[in-house]
Amino acid sequence: MAGIAGKIEELRALGVDVVAASADAADKAREFGATLPFPVAYGVTSEMASLLGAWWEPKRGFIQPSEFIVGRDGRVVSSTYSSGPIGRVEASDILSLIRFRESKPAQ
Repeated sequence: MAGIAGKIEELRALGVDVVAASADAADKAREFGATLPFPVAYGVTSEMASLLGAWWEPKRGFIQPSEFIVGRDGRVVSSTYSSGPIGRVEASDILSLIRFRESKPAQ
């Protein structure tokens, strides 16, 4: 999340909104979210993770990293799921993908 936070101005310049989600309770999510320049939703459940097709860590009660890039039309244009602590998309890769898609004529 720190990488995305560090690129937030570039993302916003492209018209991108960033939202994070956490399995934490509201107070803990608010505390974490206070360090970020974008909102953090809270209360993600195993049922929500299942709807996303994401991995839920039952022992510790949280969702493994799942990232979505949603196009202007509301459709998911890229998704990344991880089954552990590695595998997150770099902010520079997100910017590259968005710039590439924006450079193409609308279809």
